[in-house]
Amino acid sequence: MKLALKHISALLLISVMIISCRGQLSDKPPIRHHFNMNFQERFNAQQENPFFEDGMAMRMPVEGTIARGNLRHDVALFEGLDEGGNYISEIPFELTREFLNRGRERYDIFCQMCHGGTGDGRGIIMTGGYGYVPAPTFHSDISRGMPDGEIYSAIANGVRNMPAYATQIPVEDRWAIVAYVRALQRSQYVPAVEMERYDIDLAELGRIFTEEQARLEALAAARAAGAGEEVSAERGEALFVRNACQACHSLDGTPGVGPTVAGLYGSERNFTDGTSAIADEEYIIESIVEPGALIVQGYDNVMVPYAHLSESELQSLVEFIRSLSEE
Repeated sequence: MKLALKHISALLLISVMIISCRGQLSDKPPIRHHFNMNFQERFNAQQENPFFEDGMAMRMPVEGTIARGNLRHDVALFEGLDEGGNYISEIPFELTREFLNRGRERYDIFCQMCHGGTGDGRGIIMTGGYGYVPAPTFHSDISRGMPDGEIYSAIANGVRNMPAYATQIPVEDRWAIVAYVRALQRSQYVPAVEMERYDIDLAELGRIFTEEQARLEALAAARAAGAGEEVSAERGEALFVRNACQACHSLDGTPGVGPTVAGLYGSERNFTDGTSAIADEEYIIESIVEPGALIVQGYDNVMVPYAHLSESELQSLVEFIRSLSEE
């Protein structure tokens, strides 16, 4: 009986305690066991903090700090360079069909509008008369001789007038594009010895190529004929602007990607092969049509050929450049 009374008393006590915790309003101040946790000293965003010498409450990360997951210690993968700082020669991924297809997809999205669907540098942006500096073809000896890491670097960091795509194209996709560029180059440049392994009529291919070259030469001749086309410094200036020549060649002597055209006509040019020449009409036209023939000392061979210009257009550019030396 006594034990039962104890149990009943305990239950009644627990019930009273539970009823007392129903959340009724009270005029008594709350009990705060850790008062400083409710009112901590802190700084709001952009607030001044006298503790630091610069007075800034919002602190920059310690120099050299790298966020978790962003440690890019593999320079070959992330930068296309070896330990000596040179471009790597091979793509650091396995070349599978899926990898190449990914590269083709990304190339069509980001690259073909300038570099063309076949990599010939004649994309719609370059041929639409928008005045952009022509994109280089991937089918030249210079492009074929580039290490894979150099093409990757151009995609990631940009080069000359081409912007950087690092924020738009992830690392693996950049390498996939490099792989596809190599595939495009291979499709347009297969050695005859290798082609003989397949059932291909090389003589027929040679005939087709000869006919195509003849067609292009006839087209160039027709443009060059251009009877009645104006040749003037004014037209040359318009062509200079339309072809974005000022992006690399300044008009006021300021150094740029290429030599300035200020005072160019009649001046002596010293070339990387140790030779020199006077910048006359013949030299200027050759420099426009075949810029890699003679490279001025202190500059790189980066200019693309402007062989599509007609004779009157070339002559007008010469007249414009000549007029700059006469001022």
